[in-house]
Amino acid sequence: MYKHVALLVRQDDLSHEEFVDYWQTTHTPIAKEIEGVVRYQQVLPTDPENAEFDGIAELYFETLEDVHAALGSPGSRDYDPTKEIAAEARRDVANFLAIDERPRLIGEEIVQKDEVGSDTDGLYKHSAFLVRQEGMTHEEFIDYWQENHTPIAREIEGVVKYNTVLPTDPENAEFDGVAELYFDDLEKLYDALGSEGSRDYDPDRGKAKEAREDVNNFLAIDERPRLIGRERLVKDEE
Repeated sequence: MYKHVALLVRQDDLSHEEFVDYWQTTHTPIAKEIEGVVRYQQVLPTDPENAEFDGIAELYFETLEDVHAALGSPGSRDYDPTKEIAAEARRDVANFLAIDERPRLIGEEIVQKDEVGSDTDGLYKHSAFLVRQEGMTHEEFIDYWQENHTPIAREIEGVVKYNTVLPTDPENAEFDGVAELYFDDLEKLYDALGSEGSRDYDPDRGKAKEAREDVNNFLAIDERPRLIGRERLVKDEE
C-alpha cells in the first residue's frame, strides 16, 4: 500500500484548536473523497503545546500512479492536481495550512508487526521521521534499519503494531523513512519512547533501551522530527 504522509503546520493566525476544528470540520469531508483514496487517517498530538506539528494526515492509495495523480510527486511540498476533488482539497489547504512549512513523504508501507488486526482507530502512535547519519547512503541506511534495528524495535515493550514507510523516490524525499509504533496506552508509549517535548529519549530497560542505543548506529537523531499522537480513522475502503 502506498501512502502520502503530511506533517501539518497551521497558519500563523490560527490557534491549534482553531486549526483542528477547521481541519476536521471543513477540510476532512473534502480530503476523504480525493480520487483514489482508499484509507484516510489523522493523528492529533497528545500534547499540542510541545508538539513539533499540529497533526499528521495519512492518505492511502492502491498504486503509486494514483498518489501522484492526486497529490503530485515526492519532489515538492506543494502540488497542483487536475482531478476535481483533489483540486478542491488543494484550494482549501490555503485556508488553514502553512504549506511551505509542511514536510511530507510519499512511501510504501511495510507492516512489521500487527497485534490489532489493522484496527488502529484510537491507538496512540509514535511517528518518527528518520534522517540518516552523515556518511551513509540511503541504501545503507535502509539495509541497517530493516535488518538490524527493526527486529529490536518491534519487540519494544507495549508495541502492538509497527510499520515502516520507505520513500518511493529517495533522491527527492525529505526523509529516509518513517517509523510508526502503536501503543494502546499513552503511559506505555511515554515509558518506552519518552514524552512529546524532545526529539530524544532515554529509556532505562528492556528492548526500548536496546533500540535507543542502536539508534546511534544509523540515525541523525537531532534532525529526526517526531510526533506522539492519537490516531483517528476517517475512511477505510481497503
